[in-house]
Amino acid sequence: MTSSLYIITFGMGASPFTNIEAVKIFCQNMCITIVLNYFYVFSFYGSCLVFAGQLEQNRYHSIFCCKIPSEEYLDRQPIWFQTMMSDGHQHSTHHEPDPYENHFIQHFLREHYNDWITNTYVKPFVVIVYLIYASFSFMGCLQITGGSNIINILASDSPSVSYAFIQQKYFSNYSPVIGFYIYEPLEYWNSTVQEDLKTLSYGFNTESWIEQFYQFLKVGNISASNKTEFINVLQNGFLRKAEFQHFKNDIIISRSSEESNIIASRMYLVARTSENTQREVVELLEKLRPLSLIQSIKFIVFNPTFVFMDHYGLAVTMPVLISGFSVFLVLILTFFLVIHPLGNFWLIITVISIELGVLGLMTLWKVDMDCVSILCLMYSLNFAIDHCSPLLYTFVLATEHTRTLCIQDSLKEHGTAIFQNVITFVFGLVALLFVPSNLTSTLFKCLLLTGSCTLLHCFVILPVFLTFFPPSKKRHKKKKRVKRKEREEIECIEIQENADHVTSV
Repeated sequence: MTSSLYIITFGMGASPFTNIEAVKIFCQNMCITIVLNYFYVFSFYGSCLVFAGQLEQNRYHSIFCCKIPSEEYLDRQPIWFQTMMSDGHQHSTHHEPDPYENHFIQHFLREHYNDWITNTYVKPFVVIVYLIYASFSFMGCLQITGGSNIINILASDSPSVSYAFIQQKYFSNYSPVIGFYIYEPLEYWNSTVQEDLKTLSYGFNTESWIEQFYQFLKVGNISASNKTEFINVLQNGFLRKAEFQHFKNDIIISRSSEESNIIASRMYLVARTSENTQREVVELLEKLRPLSLIQSIKFIVFNPTFVFMDHYGLAVTMPVLISGFSVFLVLILTFFLVIHPLGNFWLIITVISIELGVLGLMTLWKVDMDCVSILCLMYSLNFAIDHCSPLLYTFVLATEHTRTLCIQDSLKEHGTAIFQNVITFVFGLVALLFVPSNLTSTLFKCLLLTGSCTLLHCFVILPVFLTFFPPSKKRHKKKKRVKRKEREEIECIEIQENADHVTSV
């Protein structure tokens, strides 16, 4: 079940619907890894478990594979020898049915935490905590932004980060220098073409050979109304002057035996923006690029930073839709494979709550919607299902008299495993803090929120909410009462008459 859930979610990320290539490659590798891991568990790992079970049953050491000495022999040996050769079991005359019950986490949950979290006076505070959690999550979801900031994909100690930070701090009122490339022969001497070029560059500060050349013609009162005059003045007059020679690299002229042609040229545009430069530049791109398709002038606009803006241009809408569709498919799968439909309903509500919590809180933590955060959102779906479904289905199928007893039994059975898994998962993230990368920092934040939200739901929110929401346990009371009435206690007495005494059994 777990492998199928991961295959579906990461399969969606590996599909052609994903617009980020890094996400697609990662999801493809994850799908292959999950399949290999599935067969590994049922082949090599399962065989190792059988072998370890045989060693334990025959009292062989799990590491050295030798017979474990008797307790009398171990008592006469040094402490280090006892620690290495002991199997960890107390062999006494009283056989303990379940040694797992003595685990300190299990003992704490059974003796202290279960009664405390289900206490009547604690429940109102838990409801308030959840309302605060839901409020911050909703507020964060309303502030989702795209990860178009170039700093997010650079190493944290890179000189490029310093450059980008200074540029945004002091020169954020200007857009990046946009290259405007005309890649086909054009009649620059035509007045209609000149007006079209002025229209396209309207609102920009331009650094253009065309404007300088028109100004040169106007000041010198030079006529260039046809192709021959235009190219002749351009080559022999304009480009030969020292102040205009740097424009030679902006014009490509093909020379043939008969005539010369301008086959391509470029100019540079700079737009004045407000403080929110990244969003305005993306909007500027969305306006300029469609013009290249409908205008008679064939051109293209480019700047190196546009690569990252294109990379994240749809990083908010499309990935969120893909993640939502993945959630929908996974929940449909669980609906057909569940034991109880009410358990599936609770699972859907819990997973949605965790997913929205991670999405909203990571936004408040200044995490943008980039490729890493999208992968973490897909992973948080499976992580929540893995940890919440055993707790929920054990509660739904429990046959105790009250909801409180049912949730306490669920925590006793699965609480220790859930807590150990989440804590080890969080500890494993500590190494990410030492990697000098902003993407790794995003990974740490998102996965930490995933583990924290899941732990909060499993140990705080669900144990309280399940005590006063369906399913009701009254039907179990009625069934037990009916069974009690149907029972009949019959006392069998056998009398044996002997000459000496009468024996009754």
